[in-house]
Amino acid sequence: MFRIMLFLLTNLAIVVVAGIVLSVLGVGATHGPGNTLNLQSLLIVCFVFGMTGSFISLLLSKWMAKRTTGTELITNPRSAEERWLIDTVAELSQKAGIKMPEVGVFPSYQSNAFATGWNKNSALVAVSSGLLDRMSRDEVKAVLGHEIGHVANGDMVTLSLIQGVVNTFVMFFSRIIGNFVDRVVFKNESDGPGIAYFVTSIIADILLGILASTIVMWFSRRREFRADEAGARLAGKQSMINALLRLKAEHDLPDTMPAEMTALAITEGKKQGFSLAALFASHPSIDDRVEALQKLQLANDAGQSGAPLWNNMR
Repeated sequence: MFRIMLFLLTNLAIVVVAGIVLSVLGVGATHGPGNTLNLQSLLIVCFVFGMTGSFISLLLSKWMAKRTTGTELITNPRSAEERWLIDTVAELSQKAGIKMPEVGVFPSYQSNAFATGWNKNSALVAVSSGLLDRMSRDEVKAVLGHEIGHVANGDMVTLSLIQGVVNTFVMFFSRIIGNFVDRVVFKNESDGPGIAYFVTSIIADILLGILASTIVMWFSRRREFRADEAGARLAGKQSMINALLRLKAEHDLPDTMPAEMTALAITEGKKQGFSLAALFASHPSIDDRVEALQKLQLANDAGQSGAPLWNNMR
């Protein structure tokens, strides 16, 4: 979470390639006599391509996250710290009712963490070396609880469903725009589309895809509050608040988290240059997140004990 993140970039690339195939090959007989569009056929084809692009991105997410961040998996703990990390993730995963995810550490001076995977029982949770160096164990546990919350809530799958619907309409309206330019501007009334249709559709795929990502970013911001609540229930509300305040205090530290990975992380890190933060931010502000946690009422600050704990998070 996302903010043109890894998932969105992969998805956008797939959608553009799929759009080129759709435009050039005319899959689904979307054009009729007089260069008219068969809107019903077009919508069906765009839905198939759009959902496929999104779920390919989902299936590739864990592999790409490892490659992009340089995450090193902990398979055989080599230190007391790594053993504690594995044991803590196992404890939180059991409380959340999910299978043990892969656990890794990635090189970054800034405190950060992320979770990804194609389903909640085949996930990856990774933390930065800087987070382990400077956060207390209670704070690290809260961050891990936040990431486990993303996994247990199925945020990546839900993100993929939303992205698939967005893809469908991006491709659909891009082809309508391309057909309009081809027929009205370039006066092409033959039985098939001209070059203007192909070029305009591809450009519209890119522009509308970036614009439509604001919808996914809005969803991502909402889910961050839910993940913070999960961290509070699993590891304690004050620990979650302390971890967020630590992240805020480190805002100006060098950030080595790749820009495309920020949507999957607990924080976006330091932003440079001009950006439309209100629309493209993957995370709410730290202040808003802390305020929401302060208002959260928990029966037990460290979470309910026993199997029913995760039911309280939904």
